[in-house]
Amino acid sequence: MKILTLNYEFPPVGGGASPVSYQLCKHLAALGHHVDVVTMRYGDSPAFECVDGINIYRTPALRKRPDICRTHEMASYLIGAVLKTLRLARKNKYDVIHCHFIIPTGPLAWLISKLTKIPFVITCHGTDVPGHNPDRFTAMHKMILPLWRKLVRQTPLLISPSESLARLIKTHVPQSNIAIVPNGINTDQFTPAPKQQSILMCSRILPHKGFQYAFEAIKQLNTNWQVNLIGDGPYLPQLKQTAQQLDLPVKFWGWLDKNDPQFKKLYETSSIFIFTSEAENFPTVLLEAMSADLAIITSTAGGCPEVVADAALLVEPRNVNSLRQQLKKLIDSQDLRIQLSSAAQKRVQDFSWPNIAQKYIYYYQQLIKK
Repeated sequence: MKILTLNYEFPPVGGGASPVSYQLCKHLAALGHHVDVVTMRYGDSPAFECVDGINIYRTPALRKRPDICRTHEMASYLIGAVLKTLRLARKNKYDVIHCHFIIPTGPLAWLISKLTKIPFVITCHGTDVPGHNPDRFTAMHKMILPLWRKLVRQTPLLISPSESLARLIKTHVPQSNIAIVPNGINTDQFTPAPKQQSILMCSRILPHKGFQYAFEAIKQLNTNWQVNLIGDGPYLPQLKQTAQQLDLPVKFWGWLDKNDPQFKKLYETSSIFIFTSEAENFPTVLLEAMSADLAIITSTAGGCPEVVADAALLVEPRNVNSLRQQLKKLIDSQDLRIQLSSAAQKRVQDFSWPNIAQKYIYYYQQLIKK
C-alpha cells in the first residue's frame, strides 16, 4: 500500500501529535508499506531525508519555535506544501492520504484528494476541534467554524483517539463519520530503573494543563520529594512565578526531545506522575508514564480516563484538595505506588504501536474499497 501522510508537525518539531504521526509511519513502513510524509521545514532540518523507511519531505514555512506553532505559521505550511504534495500524489498514485489535524492540514488533504481522486482520512488531535482547548485558537475556531463544519462533512473518515473527542465533534457535525483508534506507544522505550522520591510532570505549558494546582497541592503537603517539570510554552513564566511565590523548589527542564537521555532518565527514575489537565484528547504523556512504570494521578477530563482506566488515581480538574489527598496516599504508600505502576504496565500493552498500526491499516482498506 502507498500512503501519503500530511502533518505540519513532524519530528524534530511539534507536540504530542508529532511523535504519534512519526511512530505510525515508522510501523507502517516496517510492515512493508510505502510511506511518504510532507511536513514543514524548521531551522536547518533537511528538505528531504529517509528515516526508518519513511520518505520525509519538508517544505518552506515560517515556524520560529519547535514546540509552538502560531496560526500564520500553520498557514505558511499550506502555501509551501501544496505544489510539492500535488506533484508527489500525481507521481506516486497513493492508495490513501492520511492527514493529521482537521485544521490546518485538512484543507490540503481535501484539495489533493479532489484533484487526484485519492481517498483521504483525517486523524483529529484536539486542538483542531472547536471547544476542546480553552487556551488556544478559540478566536480562530469561531471565525472558521462554518468552513470547519463543511470540511468535516466532506471528510470520508475521521479518526479520533478518544470517545470524548468524538462526542465533541458530533456536537458540531452530528452526521460525521468517526472511528476510534487510540494513540500508540513503544512499550519498550524505557528501561526499568530504581525509583527515587521524585514527582514528574510533562506537557506544553499552558494554563489549562493545571500545573499551578499541582504546585499548590504539593506545597500543602510540605514534602521533601523532588519536583521535576518537562515542557515549554507561553504559560511558563507565570508558572515559574507561582513556584517562586509558593517557595516550591521545582526543577524546570524546559523542552526536551524524547530521545534526550535526560528525558528518559526523568521518566525512568521518577515515582509519581501528575497530569491533571482540564481538556485532553488522548494524551501521549500518560502512555509514556504508564510505560515508564510510574504511579499516576490524572484528571477526569476528556480522554484521560480512557487512557488509564483503573491504572491511575483520578481527580477533578482544578481541585487542589482532592489532588493533595490523592498525592498524599501515593507518597505515604509504596505498596499503592507499586500496585498502580503494575496496573499501568499491563494497561499500556493494549496501546503498542504494532496493534495500533494494524487498526489503521484496517480503516485504510475500508476507505479504499468504497
